[in-house]
Amino acid sequence: MLLRDMNWILRSPYLFLVVGVIAISAAAIFTFTGKVWVRFNGWVYRTEEPKAFWGEVVAYCFVGVCFIGVYLFTVAGVSK
Repeated sequence: MLLRDMNWILRSPYLFLVVGVIAISAAAIFTFTGKVWVRFNGWVYRTEEPKAFWGEVVAYCFVGVCFIGVYLFTVAGVSK
C-alpha cells in the first residue's frame, strides 16, 4: 500500500526535484557540520582541508541546481 502511494516520486519529473532538494539539503547540512562526505575518500573537514571541503559543497549545490533545472525544464518546457 505504501509503495503504491509513493509511486509518484519515481515518475520522471518528480524524481529530479527530489534528488535536487536532497543534494542542496546535504550541502547545507555539510556546511553547518563542517564535514563533507567525499566519495571513495571518506570525510573531509573544513578546518583541515578548506579547499577540498568547499569544492565538494559547491559540487553538491551544483548537482542540486542542475537536477532542479531539469525538473523545471520538463515541467515548463520550452515554448515554440
